[in-house]
Amino acid sequence: MPCRNPFTLPDHLDLNLQPVVSLWERLRRGENGMPFSDDLGLSALSNLSTKAFLLRVFPPERFRLEFLSEGLPGATGKFIDEMEPDTYFNYLRAQASATVEAAAPTHLRLTETSGHQFSRVLLPMWGNGEINMLVAAIGG
Repeated sequence: MPCRNPFTLPDHLDLNLQPVVSLWERLRRGENGMPFSDDLGLSALSNLSTKAFLLRVFPPERFRLEFLSEGLPGATGKFIDEMEPDTYFNYLRAQASATVEAAAPTHLRLTETSGHQFSRVLLPMWGNGEINMLVAAIGG
């Protein structure tokens, strides 16, 4: 018996996450459950008023940063398992794996040791017969 997605989207998203979710929804074609990755232009991500990033998916379960909004730490072209731990990217590999496995959007809310909370959304995109990209955003 399959289990429910442990990272389901909440009924009300952080307003900082909504722009990337809206972009993802606009890119969907017809009744498809997710958009195609080749429909996403990096300029569309650059123009969002949110902390967005893009992960390329390499089976089995390897993820590389393809794009980072200004102000986000890290370097494009790096695999997330090679990055130094950073608050915004804690548990990113677990969430990315869950997104691919569920073939559905995922949401995670984290609390720093200082008490500051933030959330992150990952949205799958289809290409070459599999989920090959995850478009994402971080909200405060």
